[in-house]
Amino acid sequence: MKILVTGAAGFIGSHTSERLKELGNDVVGVDNFSPYYDLALKKLNAKTLLEKNIEVLKIDLRSDDLSGKLPKDLDYIFHFAAHPGISNTSTFEDYFSNNILATQRLLEFAEQLPKKPFFVNIATSSIYGLEATFPESVPPKPASWYGVTKLAAEQLVLAKSRENKLEGTSFRLFSVYGPRERPDKLYTRLIDCGMNNKPFPLFEGSEKHLRSFTYVQDIVDGIVSVIGKETVCNGEIFNLGTETESTTAQGISTFEEILQKKIETEKKPPRDGDQSRTKANIDKARKLLGYNPQTSLKEGLIAQTEWFKNNIYH
Repeated sequence: MKILVTGAAGFIGSHTSERLKELGNDVVGVDNFSPYYDLALKKLNAKTLLEKNIEVLKIDLRSDDLSGKLPKDLDYIFHFAAHPGISNTSTFEDYFSNNILATQRLLEFAEQLPKKPFFVNIATSSIYGLEATFPESVPPKPASWYGVTKLAAEQLVLAKSRENKLEGTSFRLFSVYGPRERPDKLYTRLIDCGMNNKPFPLFEGSEKHLRSFTYVQDIVDGIVSVIGKETVCNGEIFNLGTETESTTAQGISTFEEILQKKIETEKKPPRDGDQSRTKANIDKARKLLGYNPQTSLKEGLIAQTEWFKNNIYH
């Protein structure tokens, strides 16, 4: 099968591209190489993919001529491209253009293809709001620009399914970590601070936040399980994550155990829209997709630390 992966130079998109290639698919990646974080990391990911015969094209879904630049004989689109997370330096326009406008333009491109690809939207637990412990049937209450715009993108995809114009599904991901994690995320920052003897910036109250920290390969297991289950997945939303909860303080403690050193912290003001609790309710994914995440937090952090040592640490 021929598969398009947007946001392929990013964290989860790059891992999914690799897995899809390993499964015998022809994978084409696209990324706009946004400067949201250090471009060197995205270029490193793209180089790793190219070594595995996966080319990542530089395309901006918001403005480029998609019909002229993207392949037309697609079986699947896995849509990771987005303006991620909660950032005080990001504007609403950043979230709107990357998450809503880009998704709509990609859907319009897919809709006009002679053979309609199955559209897999990658969403987030931030759609649920300040507490994300619910099944997919619960009405969402997003509390950040990120959550609001990702909900809108999800509904754009599901609207096409309801109109019978495209088949598609949406996966809401919970607190993904592992090798290639973005530098603004918890564990990459923690590893960087621990290994380079820098104080770790800890947002006030966040040490008590509960998270379904989910290893990236467990997330990829769930994402690629859609293949062959198109009829079951069409028009549906699925939570993907681990049912195991850990506090941020427990995560810090686990990493200190791995590194065998104490991490100094530096208190920062709390962030607006930051979730107090996430616990993935994956009953639906277990039942319909056979989803079963297995990696413990310590196992995943060991792998992430090794990747950091080999690729980032100087």
